[in-house]
Amino acid sequence: MCLAIPVRIEEILGDETAMADIGGVRKEINVALIADLAVGDFVIMHVGYALNKIDPDEAERTLALFAELDALSQQDIIEAAQ
Repeated sequence: MCLAIPVRIEEILGDETAMADIGGVRKEINVALIADLAVGDFVIMHVGYALNKIDPDEAERTLALFAELDALSQQDIIEAAQ
């Protein structure tokens, strides 16, 4: 299964690369497919490639859902260990 995730652009490095924040981790990604990219934009990233820009509110909602899923998963692990 493949999953594309929203990431925030932290720094433009060159014509085709940028530094993205991925849950607190900074990673260099390819942004060749995105026109008019700016620091602070959110993009959908898949295997290191930015596919398209997305609305910041939608990105934040999606990231909040991922965090909620992680918290529930951690809770399940703790309960299973007891």
